[in-house]
Amino acid sequence: MLFDTSLRRELSRSFAATLLIVLTIVLTMLLVRMLGQAASGSAAPKDVVLLLGFAALGHLPTMMALALFVAVVLTLGRWYRDSEMPVWFASGIGVFVFLRPLARTTAPLLVLIAALTIWVWPWVNTQTQELRERHEQRSDVSRVAPGLFQSSADGSRVFFVDRDSAGGPLARNVFIVSRAGNTESVTSARTGKLEVGADGDRYVVLEQGQRSEVDSASGEKSLARFDRYRVWFDEDGGRVRGQLPVKAQSTAALLRARDPVNDGELAWRFGLALAACNLVLLGAGLSEVRPRRISNWNLLLALLAFLVALNLVNLSKSWVASGKLGLGLAMVGLHGGMFVLAVALLWWRDRGATLPLPRLPRLRR
Repeated sequence: MLFDTSLRRELSRSFAATLLIVLTIVLTMLLVRMLGQAASGSAAPKDVVLLLGFAALGHLPTMMALALFVAVVLTLGRWYRDSEMPVWFASGIGVFVFLRPLARTTAPLLVLIAALTIWVWPWVNTQTQELRERHEQRSDVSRVAPGLFQSSADGSRVFFVDRDSAGGPLARNVFIVSRAGNTESVTSARTGKLEVGADGDRYVVLEQGQRSEVDSASGEKSLARFDRYRVWFDEDGGRVRGQLPVKAQSTAALLRARDPVNDGELAWRFGLALAACNLVLLGAGLSEVRPRRISNWNLLLALLAFLVALNLVNLSKSWVASGKLGLGLAMVGLHGGMFVLAVALLWWRDRGATLPLPRLPRLRR
């Protein structure tokens, strides 16, 4: 039908434009955050682009749900504002008839949102966790940065070097504080450089310096001066990769190991996909505006409804994780309630379009 084709075409254009705007805003915010983490040392500067891509891919389901919801409200709202909807209503087409082209247009996007949430979301978190662990578990030598105090991976050493002005491998004014058991040592040297031994281990060779040790248990102190001193750096430090967080575990693994924390993550993953479906129905009911009246109250109300729905999904996750609600009850109560509310709103819009509205009595002066 004519209205079917025109609705699908305009809805697709609105969705693409809205998604582009939302993606630009979110990418800008994520880029600022990633640059801040790289500047503070919590993320590697070389991994900023990868972390930005993973973060954008992880937030893509939420952005697509928002763009789809706004596109439905804007498209049908323009039809109301330009008096196209009354023409279709006069032709015998009700509000529920518009659900067919809406379903045909939004079904592939809703399936993509569900796939991104259920399968891509844990993969993105796994890759991000691996990048961060690789950065945290890098060798102590690579942690040394000119002009900055840096600590080792296990926190037993603190380094400070002043890079040579010539830009070579030689470092000046080396300062190392280390703790082993009850002994704390402070080593300072005029120069230092990196060497690789015959066994493949890496050493920092210090020259023209001194080393002082303090035993906190006995109170003994010692001071030694040296012309050449080698410090060995353990590359792996005996570190073991930590267990993946819940959000980085696959959906199949969460279904096999059922507990409140895993059910909370499942409530969020399945809940976001179901919320996107309900928001499409809710957007069709919230799109009505008065013709020839310049007003964006329906769009503001729609954005408020989206924020409330997203917060409820996050709240249901915390409730299920804390054991206050079961997974099934959270799914049926929240998303079933949203579905009933959206259908009731559509029914009220459909009845309002066919029945005359009562007139309010005029006030006498």
